[in-house]
Amino acid sequence: MKKSAAIITGSSRGIGFALAQRFASKGMGVVINGTSEENVCHAVEEIRRHGGSAQGVVGSVQDIDTGKKLMNTAIDHYENASILINNAGTTRDRMAHRLSIDDWNEVIHTHLTGTFSAAQPFILHQKSIGGKGCIINMTSTAGLEGNIGQLNYSAAKAGILGMTWTLAKELEKWHVPVFAVAPAALTDMTRPFVERARNQAIEKGEPLDPYWEIGTPEQVAEFVFKIWENRLNLPSGTIYSVNGNKIGKWSPPAFQEIESLD
Repeated sequence: MKKSAAIITGSSRGIGFALAQRFASKGMGVVINGTSEENVCHAVEEIRRHGGSAQGVVGSVQDIDTGKKLMNTAIDHYENASILINNAGTTRDRMAHRLSIDDWNEVIHTHLTGTFSAAQPFILHQKSIGGKGCIINMTSTAGLEGNIGQLNYSAAKAGILGMTWTLAKELEKWHVPVFAVAPAALTDMTRPFVERARNQAIEKGEPLDPYWEIGTPEQVAEFVFKIWENRLNLPSGTIYSVNGNKIGKWSPPAFQEIESLD
């Protein structure tokens, strides 16, 4: 009997690879994606070496064709695709007055176009099989609160929140819940920021801000898998947060009428 598949973008390393390992360990097939052929092949080999089933798709999710290839690979090798995790991401940090249009476009297209390119074929597939799948979009506290030096990244991650809420409404009739997760984990992408914060704390003779005490990719993967297991019992459109053993959820913006600006 064929397995059900989990499509995970940006999954050749870091949080994405931890997600692939977790879902594969639970008997699902995983479709691994990344822009480096070497990294994708290594990730696929590692999953298989531990008894899991994995296929690889090399390509940037900025390219609409990559999203289609992800879905086609899942259909060709597995029974169906039951979960899509939009994890692909990148950073090009600069203060707004120094941010180039290339740095802006790279981050915006990776996160927003990337989420769309993977989501559309997955949605069409879910409609064809009667739904009951799930989409989980990886966002960030930068998109929820803003972060100095990350105008492009904050905008992209905020956009993913809007996509999550919209898709949750659009896909309700097909029983395909959509969630977002703002993770904190020590990865190749976050390590430079954590080390810089740690060095600054040492120079000042101060303790490290608790904000920088972050968990592991495996803890993020465990939490995301729990969302998947309970997907049909959780409110679609919920934005969750996970940092090590600390978990929480964010409330959506709410309108409050005021009498004046005073």
